[in-house]
Parts: sequence; structure tokens; C-alpha cells
Amino acid sequence: MTTSFGQLAHLGHAELLTPDLDATVWFCTEILGMTETARDGDAAMLRTWDDYEQTSVVVRAAPHAGVGRVGLRTSSPEALEARAAALLAAGHEGRWEDGVAGTGRTFVTRDPDGHEIGLYHDTTWYTAPDHLRPGLKNQPQAKPGRGVAVRRFDHVNYLAADVQANAEFHADLLGARATEEIRMDDGHVAARWLTYTNKSYDVVYTEDWTGASGRLHHLAFATDTREDILRAADLCLDQGVPIETGPHKHAIQQTFFLYVFEPGGNRIELCNPVTRLVLAPDWPLITWTEPERAKGQAWGLKTIESFHTHGTPAAAGTDDRRYRPAALARRGDA
Repeated sequence: MTTSFGQLAHLGHAELLTPDLDATVWFCTEILGMTETARDGDAAMLRTWDDYEQTSVVVRAAPHAGVGRVGLRTSSPEALEARAAALLAAGHEGRWEDGVAGTGRTFVTRDPDGHEIGLYHDTTWYTAPDHLRPGLKNQPQAKPGRGVAVRRFDHVNYLAADVQANAEFHADLLGARATEEIRMDDGHVAARWLTYTNKSYDVVYTEDWTGASGRLHHLAFATDTREDILRAADLCLDQGVPIETGPHKHAIQQTFFLYVFEPGGNRIELCNPVTRLVLAPDWPLITWTEPERAKGQAWGLKTIESFHTHGTPAAAGTDDRRYRPAALARRGDA
């Protein structure tokens, strides 16, 4: 079954699970430079300055780190109904719920790996209060004067036991296009990048070497410039935020990146992919071979082991203390 490209408008928001709510919110506001807009019990709503919707990330207290529901906005109410019907017809479980984070009626389902996905169309456009009102009327919010000031929530990278099955779920039932992949010598797909838009990718599935299901590799936030990522590295160094790797440049998708760990243990990517768009309607799937992938990044240091082994929740029997520092060096509330 193949659906028309475009019924999914874009990646909307993600729920980030953390065992340390206050510390993760501190990271989002003081390091990433996001704006907290509301609290609802054990959840905090945050936004980047250039996302038009009310919420970019819901940070929710949980026993362990990981990803909860990821929201995808459809292009119309009719597209929402069509996608829900297609999912049910294909045998996927689903239910209708009231929306969260400023969204309306939502169809909640799961990918083959168990990651929760919410499809919605109705949403709340952000209206900035006076102190955050931008100088330009075509910008939803003034740029924050703190942290990195990330521009938008860019993509989610899932870990999955079966990459191809999950990628085909997005392509066949949600209308995504695959743009790049890694195919190993034995023929199986180890990673695949997909887009709903003319961005080069919105969602990624990467093989989970542990064989587990439902885990997160990282959430990613786009910056205005490469210099913002260099500044982020200095800021993380000063504030005691663990840097995993970077700044370097990926060969796949050509992203300039920095990977860090927020206090709850989740991997966060700061990336600058904003100049790379896929405008061709007949873009061919770019396949990277196992030997090509083994070469590592386009430039910079070779990929470190933890990038391939760590995900959240942490795998059973692994020690995740290095990803969750007991105290950050200069936390404002310490």
C-alpha cells in the first residue's frame, strides 16, 4: 500500500521522558535556549523560537529516560481521517484521543517497534506575550537571549529492532519518502532517513544493536548557523553538560553536528542542516554501503563507540551513569 506524499505536513512535537524533570527543563531553557510556556502536573511544555505551534517538546517526568509520543501534523482534517483509516485497515491498533500540547483531536497508534505516534491536524498557533514579541511579524517569537537559541525541533532518531519494517510503515501508511539509507553487506538495512516535507529528513530509524524495541537514539534541534554549534560546545563545557562527540560533519545528510547528553540521560543533537533541501519529486534513495559507512564522518573524529551502543531507556545490565551526571557544574538552581 502506498499513499500520496504530502498527507503528513511535518514533524510537530515530541515527548521527552526524564527521571529528573527540573534538570532536563533547565537544560532545555538555559542550554538550548527554549521557552517554557506551561506546566501540567509532571510535564513541562517548551518551544523553540521559530516553531509556529505552541509546543515543540513536552518534557515529562518518568522512571527512566526515553521518548514518549511523537506528534505528526497532517496537511488537512481529511488527511487525518485518511491516515487513521489506512492504519486501521492495515491491522495497526489505534484510538482517538483529545490532543496534548495545544493540539486537537488525535489518532494515537504505534510503529512496528512500539514507539507511540500521534496524528493530528488542529493545533494552537503560538501567540507571544509582550516580552517575547518579535520585531518581525512573520516570526512567531523573539530570539531568546540565552543559551544556544535553537531555531526549531528538527528530527527524531529512533532505535529499532527492524529498521526496514519501521521505515516502510512510515512510507506506506504515512506517506513519507526515504532519502538515504545504510545497507549492510548481508543486505539488511541498518538505518534509513525519511521525510514528510522538502527537508532532507524528519525521522530516522537506526538498528538497535541490543535487539530491544521502543528506544530513542536522539532528538535533534536545528540552529541558525554552524557558529551556534561551536558556541554550544563551549557553553556545554562551561556548564558541565557531557559532550559525546562533535562538532563534526556527517557524510550521510551532510549535517554539521554536536551530540550532548541532557541531565536525564537522553542524547540531544544540535545540528545545522537548514541549507539542505530535497526539492526533486523523484529524488532517488541514496544507499551507503557497509564499507562506506565504516569510514565514519565526512570530516572530524571517527565515530565513538557509545554512539552505536547507547540509547534510552538504557539497555538492561548497562551502566548509564556517565550519561547522567550527578550535578551539573553551574546549574542555576544548584
